Amino acid sequence: MSRLVTAGRTAGLIGTWVGVATAGAAVGFAAERYVMGRSLKKDDPYADEPFGSLRGTSHTVTTDDGVDLGVEVDDGPAGAPTVVFCHGFALTMDAWHFQRRDLRGSARLVFWDQRGHGRSGPLPDDGELSFRRLGADLGQVIDEIVPKGPIVLVGHSMGGMTVQALAEARPELFGKRVVAVALIATSGQKIDVSGLGLPGYLGRLAGRAAPAAVSILARKPVLVERGRKMGSDLAYVLTRRYAFAEGGSPKLVEFTAIMNAAVPIDVVARFFPLFGELDAAPAVPVLAKIPVLVVGGERDQMTPVQHSRDLADALVDVEYVEATDAGHMVLLERHEVVTEALRTLLDRSRRGGRPRRMSSRIASVRRRRTEEGKR
Repeated sequence: MSRLVTAGRTAGLIGTWVGVATAGAAVGFAAERYVMGRSLKKDDPYADEPFGSLRGTSHTVTTDDGVDLGVEVDDGPAGAPTVVFCHGFALTMDAWHFQRRDLRGSARLVFWDQRGHGRSGPLPDDGELSFRRLGADLGQVIDEIVPKGPIVLVGHSMGGMTVQALAEARPELFGKRVVAVALIATSGQKIDVSGLGLPGYLGRLAGRAAPAAVSILARKPVLVERGRKMGSDLAYVLTRRYAFAEGGSPKLVEFTAIMNAAVPIDVVARFFPLFGELDAAPAVPVLAKIPVLVVGGERDQMTPVQHSRDLADALVDVEYVEATDAGHMVLLERHEVVTEALRTLLDRSRRGGRPRRMSSRIASVRRRRTEEGKR
């Protein structure tokens, strides 16, 4: 009997651990330091990077169901397109730190926090939560903040799913107002959380337990907050494991974990089931009208890189870039690759021209084009 009790407790711990890890790369734990006394400055090129310090003109967009969305705008040159950035699950607009830093002055930049995240208001207790709802939020940000002129939409992870939801709901925007789209480490299909990198039986057990574990945690917010204060080292380990490739910058990992930990556990619990229900296939014919950039991280354990490849294969005028040494947070880990690809997309949106298909795999020290022209 004691063995059975021990086994049950172990299974419960695995389920809870995996549920938290899946829900935004270790949401539920605070992020401070990997080990006590660890120096983030040692051999870290980003040790002094001022993450979270870039700010623009603040706006509030109130949705039709009463949620105040936090929006910031960096003005650009006259006649330039407006680039609207949509962040991922358990992140904030600050996740676009490098793109914001390096694209300032080249276009008008708009950043916003998804409902329940960052500077945006909480989820209504009895309101709808779906990708359709998130797409509607994005549509209202565009209507109010970008009422005219060409738009380029950029979405990472859940943000890319939000862009696809908008394309399905309001196809008339695409080709007229929305002139290009970038989909980064995202998916257009259901995400299977079973396994999560654990072997054999443990992986199957963890996958089944994850949704229930997150739901249970949401009903115990006091315990979760207490765990955040005690579990900073575990948060760092899990964030690095699930959001980055090996050997990533400690400062990038910590920055991501801090964003993760700031999302209330009840928000995590309500968003989590959406990823198992995703089907954005109706968006593909809409996106096929315009140039699209798809970026995947070969070592992405949150949205499998095959999902990015599938998106690129389904489109017509598309550039697919795959970072061979990056995980889910490719926008931070290989920010120079993402930013360069966005610059190219902006140029493509201005020039127009015939549709094309191009694919490349990019390693840390070299760029190798594996395919160019029609595939």
